[in-house]
Amino acid sequence: MKLDSAVFLTRIGITPVESKGRRENMRAGIVGLPNVGKSTLFNALTSSKAAQSANYPFCTIEPNEGVVSVPDGRLERISRYIVPKKLIHAALRLVDIAGIVKGASEGEGLGNKFLSHIREVDAILQVVRCFEDPDVVHVAGAVDPISDIDVIEIELMLADMQTLENALPKAERTAKSGDKEAKLRADAIRKCLDHLGTDQPLRKLTLDEQEAAAISSFGLMTAKPILYVANVDESDLAGKGPLAMKVRERAAMVGAGMVPVCAKLEAEIAELDEADRAEMLAGAGLEEAALPALAHEAYRVLGLQSYFTAGEKEVRAWTIPVGATAPQAAGVIHTDFEKGFIRVEVYTLDDLETYKSEKEIRAAGKLRVEGKNYIMQDGDICHFLFN
Repeated sequence: MKLDSAVFLTRIGITPVESKGRRENMRAGIVGLPNVGKSTLFNALTSSKAAQSANYPFCTIEPNEGVVSVPDGRLERISRYIVPKKLIHAALRLVDIAGIVKGASEGEGLGNKFLSHIREVDAILQVVRCFEDPDVVHVAGAVDPISDIDVIEIELMLADMQTLENALPKAERTAKSGDKEAKLRADAIRKCLDHLGTDQPLRKLTLDEQEAAAISSFGLMTAKPILYVANVDESDLAGKGPLAMKVRERAAMVGAGMVPVCAKLEAEIAELDEADRAEMLAGAGLEEAALPALAHEAYRVLGLQSYFTAGEKEVRAWTIPVGATAPQAAGVIHTDFEKGFIRVEVYTLDDLETYKSEKEIRAAGKLRVEGKNYIMQDGDICHFLFN
């Protein structure tokens, strides 16, 4: 059975947000212990030139948010044949969440407030310190990336357990009245609690569609997909050093993603103009900054893909979940497009590079007309027709 985008979003505890007819970008929360480089990385990724955070815990009290473009070379390739006034890349919303410490689930270090911010995001980017620096204190007194990962995981699991334990009595009381939805919710809660009791995060638990929907409103944090961002030293940009390799091995063991990033270097690069950025990257032996690799891996972790619209006004990438139908993809542009969807005309970038224009693609019979049941493919170039 196909997994459409609504089911996908429900499975990972996401409720699509709509604003003025358009769905909001997916939000990824940057989390970690204090002083691991979260805010430095956030400022670099969002090209912020604000002063870096002070070297002590809890310097970020409210979550900062920024929207970053997701680089995609296919836009430039499309624009060689359909010349637009502007190119618009897909976007990812990043949320810089204040440092989590041991005991956060019990309110330590304003933990309850910070954990509530994590409940509101769609995926977790955990920054893990993989560098030694005597001038940057570690909250635990020593650099140990696996210990850091475990601290965050345990606190999120404990917080999820509290959420479920608090919700269970009400669900059980309502279920006794014969409410089928409440019974399903109570069963799903007990299933989750049993799983958490084995010290495993909820992302490792398989729920059916009804079970996932029954508890989707809880914003369970360990059900969210996770990506480990190893904050490495400038001497280990490839993330092959012993500290980064520990993170790489843990990610492989739990089925998570891992991207090595030197936040300090990225912050310096972000302060430069384009020409100087290229020179500094070359000097560091890098072909590009960390954003492309991080954004693409975050896309993969979130289960996202892009499709394109192309015309003289703009060539644009749009973000959709893998498995989205054509009407759901149209709804990303505007909800009215989904409601009034009639059909979509689709062709590929390979078609465009072979036949050089939409007119020739159509003449060659390569322009496909798809209906409401069409499952969008990554890289589709589309014209939507709607009522």
